[in-house]
Amino acid sequence: MKTMKALVKAKPEKGLWMQEVKIPEPGLNDVIIKVKKSAICGTDLHIYEWDSWSQKTIKTPMIIGHEYMGYIEKMGAGVTNLKIGERVTGEGHLACGHCRNCRRGKEHVCENTVGIGVHIDGSFAEYVKVPATNVIPLDHRIPDEWAAIMDPFGNATHTALSFPLLGEDVVITGSGLIGSMAVAIAKFAGARFIVASDLSDARLEIAKKMGASLTINPSKGQTLADARKTLGIRGFDIGLEMSGSPKAFVDMLHNMYNGSCVSLLGILPSNFEVPWSDIIFKAITLKGIYGREMWETWYKMEQMIIGGIDLNPVITHRFPIDDFQKGFDEMEKGNCGKVILNWD
Repeated sequence: MKTMKALVKAKPEKGLWMQEVKIPEPGLNDVIIKVKKSAICGTDLHIYEWDSWSQKTIKTPMIIGHEYMGYIEKMGAGVTNLKIGERVTGEGHLACGHCRNCRRGKEHVCENTVGIGVHIDGSFAEYVKVPATNVIPLDHRIPDEWAAIMDPFGNATHTALSFPLLGEDVVITGSGLIGSMAVAIAKFAGARFIVASDLSDARLEIAKKMGASLTINPSKGQTLADARKTLGIRGFDIGLEMSGSPKAFVDMLHNMYNGSCVSLLGILPSNFEVPWSDIIFKAITLKGIYGREMWETWYKMEQMIIGGIDLNPVITHRFPIDDFQKGFDEMEKGNCGKVILNWD
């Protein structure tokens, strides 16, 4: 039996374990990808920490991870649109193809979605098995490290481009990796002013590098109302909620302009009091965001990268895969950008 190294959630407790496991074999319409670079996602951190969501969702033992790039090593006999040796990444949500949403072109809200590295073995391994329909060939102008983070870049793209941004004033609550990438997308898409908020000065520095017009740290008494006054605007046209913080969300709503739009990616707790009067009397449109639109988001991501958007500032740490623990330690501290793990 041929084996490979893989990061396995081996036990229902905090931690990950490097193990030797069997190399997967492709089914008829599957592709085996030899992984070159992985990236740590916030979801991976939840699984590592074994929080309440993980305990309800993850079945151990399982290989986790879903952000990666690599090269096609093997293909099933039914795969005709790809080539051995092709440089690729993959969409991590597997759609069923036959539910109502899939059949009307809304695979990103498939009612039977399966997540790589969440429901089935993932990409923190030397090799990962992916359905050919989920494989994304990479343009030669997309660097390897950027290719490994196209999954979260897609979250940012889906969130930011859900509403027209040209000439608009944008507020982003939560300037982690995805929030900071959304800053760059908003700037690329022609937003006028972009205000980013976070409790971490380190993350706000990344947001500035990504093109934020102004950053605020509420823990230092800085407010969105002050930002509006500085910029001379009556309210924000587009809100991108990335923090999952009720306080940040409520403050955002108070500072939105009448008739504005808000995309919600951060997972807010269900037991807080939503200021519905702000939403209703300001006629605010809310849109919940899940994953990436398949496949429109991927086309937009590729064109932004080819068109000159810069993702380098969000990548702050790089480790060999054998030092994966250092990467998760940095993620736990919470002041890093994206952490890349190298398999080569």
